[in-house]
Amino acid sequence: YPGVLVGLVGHGLGGFFLGGNQLGLGGALLGLLVGFGPLFIAWRVGGVGGGDAKLMAAVGALAGWRFALVSLFYGFAIAGVMAIVVLFRRRIVRRTLGRVWRFLMLLLMRAKPGDPSEADSPTIAIGLAFAIGAAFVLVDLSFGGLVTRKLFGAGGW
Repeated sequence: YPGVLVGLVGHGLGGFFLGGNQLGLGGALLGLLVGFGPLFIAWRVGGVGGGDAKLMAAVGALAGWRFALVSLFYGFAIAGVMAIVVLFRRRIVRRTLGRVWRFLMLLLMRAKPGDPSEADSPTIAIGLAFAIGAAFVLVDLSFGGLVTRKLFGAGGW
């Protein structure tokens, strides 16, 4: 919560005293919502931990909604790569794809699928993936935003 508080108070005071092109309290709140909202839903259904949602809430409050959204995109992409590496290292690709296939078939048949994971299912540190994603966006924007602007056409940065 300290990162969220710093973002909201800092941008609130900065927007009030400096005016102009600052993010402001409204921008910090929107960033908090964009960073926290999707992960709060994922946390409620058991997909991520609460700390992951709070991390992205702080990223959004500190850097704004565009930064949070792009960080989420990169974070999920990095988490996907991490998951694939874990599947291959543990040699459970076929078993995992079979479980996912059964889960999707049950969804398509409008049956109520159970949780496809098992007790020995591997996990990844998705908070690390989000932190790497946010760091990548920060470094990219520090050098002119070559990757981010090309992928997202973010001209407002």
